[in-house]
Amino acid sequence: MVASAYSFMATTWASEEWKKTVIRQRLVEWRNQNTVTRIEKPTRLDRARALGYKAKQGIIVARVKVEKGGMDKQRPNSGRRPKRMGVYGFSPAKSLQFIAEEKAARKFPGLEVLGSYYVAEDGKYKYYEVILVDPHNPVIMSDPQFSWLKNPANRGRVFRGLTSAGRRTRGLLKSRGLKGTIHHKIARKKKEREQKKRHEASRYYRLSKYDRIPGK
Repeated sequence: MVASAYSFMATTWASEEWKKTVIRQRLVEWRNQNTVTRIEKPTRLDRARALGYKAKQGIIVARVKVEKGGMDKQRPNSGRRPKRMGVYGFSPAKSLQFIAEEKAARKFPGLEVLGSYYVAEDGKYKYYEVILVDPHNPVIMSDPQFSWLKNPANRGRVFRGLTSAGRRTRGLLKSRGLKGTIHHKIARKKKEREQKKRHEASRYYRLSKYDRIPGK
């Protein structure tokens, strides 16, 4: 069986030589660009086509950079030791890819996010490319592949966690029991129920069933 052009693209992007030569040079340019930058065509065409990208009117691609690392909170004025301030290193509840999709959706409020994929990262930022679709464009409205975007239920889908990255953050993607998936949530709820049963079976709850405490 003859390999497709997209398989060669995927192999090229996975190679270390490609990352050290081409990607490193591009990162220097991308870091000086805005947070959300519209680009003419996808950098990774194989991933874009897998998500439904087409080179037609009503579909655009934007590259988004998201800062890596933990988040900070506002520093209290007083009342705590510096050790107990609780300011640094808070992990966001959303994935960076999910945050990148929301940034792109706010930049282009009239478009809907179709999907996104990882591109590259440096010491400070992670870069994602987000595919956005104009549901009111006549070309898109006449395409059967995007007819589901006409439904008002899909309006603002990225902000309701309906994209692939959003569903993964919500733990709704089925996989092999990895942390953050629906299987992990089921196991966690089961553990919580067992802990609740052990708590209710403690000495306090056992003695509450008697009118008089035994031994007194």
